[in-house]
Amino acid sequence: MIPQLVTVRYRRPDGHRRRLYIPVVPVLLVLSPLLLLAVLVACLATQVSPVGALRGTGQLLWALPGTRIEIEQGRTAWLVSVR
Repeated sequence: MIPQLVTVRYRRPDGHRRRLYIPVVPVLLVLSPLLLLAVLVACLATQVSPVGALRGTGQLLWALPGTRIEIEQGRTAWLVSVR
């Protein structure tokens, strides 16, 4: 299942907390031409099969739901969760 929503929470150095909700499907639809071009250029530059790269990208997207990434540096903290 492809993730539907990415939630990004971060705490700024001044202590304020922010939360961003990023819908995955609309962002992918808007950026897909650029992403496809970037993948093709990268595949040609590194001599990797474009079909293999797309298959790997699909496997990565299917594995993302439920992932949580936490980053804390100094007084700034980030939490990214994929649903």
